[in-house]
Amino acid sequence: MIEINVIKALKAAEGNMILHLDVHIHTQSFAILFGESGAGKTSTLRMVAGLMQADEGSIVVNDEIWFDKNKKINLSPQERKIGYVFQDYALFPNMTVEKNLTFALKKNQDSKIIDHLLSLAGLERLKKESIHHLSGGQKQRLALARALVPQPKILLLDEPLSALDHQNRSKWQAYLKDIQEEQKLGILMVSHDVNEIFSLANKVIHLNKGQVKALGSPAEVLLQKENGFIPSLKGKLLAKKVEGDKVICTILILHKVFKTETSLLKAQALKVGDEVDFQLKD
Repeated sequence: MIEINVIKALKAAEGNMILHLDVHIHTQSFAILFGESGAGKTSTLRMVAGLMQADEGSIVVNDEIWFDKNKKINLSPQERKIGYVFQDYALFPNMTVEKNLTFALKKNQDSKIIDHLLSLAGLERLKKESIHHLSGGQKQRLALARALVPQPKILLLDEPLSALDHQNRSKWQAYLKDIQEEQKLGILMVSHDVNEIFSLANKVIHLNKGQVKALGSPAEVLLQKENGFIPSLKGKLLAKKVEGDKVICTILILHKVFKTETSLLKAQALKVGDEVDFQLKD
């Protein structure tokens, strides 16, 4: 269990803000932090990583105290055994692509994982190149690959796929889901992409101005109008069923199935099998 109970004073675009989190997440969850810019998502990752210290509270992972203000415990990032992909990638500019990965190897770790990750990232032919020769998407893939080298138990990702094209984004989404399940890896990720959230997450933390507005599954958080967010989703219409003056639509979003409702008028234009763009506010 990842237990985050912290308070941190932050400076936001609209002025001072208090970030207050009290959430418990299963260690093997794929949890996504969601919310507007400045809500405290990146600060949350940094506190879990040990790169920022909370003003009050504690962070406990599998009964190991990573941070406790009252007990004066604050483990270093190295002691926390996490992988972290930063928004700015934080790659070593004086190293080649391959050396950026080998630098992250643990002592006595099998180096075969380097070739595997280079292949996955599509960077095999660039492994001897300086990172200055990489595009933004290539740098992002390299940063994600490097975070996976030491095979961490918890992976912290700050919008890791935002610079990738659709093909590479889908590829890495599938890989992240596979590795999370195979290695029983816990992932805490920042994302603004609603379809990505529905595809990957089993837990969503909706932050609003430093406060937890909602916590639950993607459907529980993003499909509830009372949470103040009306998402637009792209998917395939699998079925529609009339119930009174509304129509219940079953849609496939990537590899997950969800149900929502729309009006009779709008449903008339929809056919089973259509690729649809749903604005969930009916």
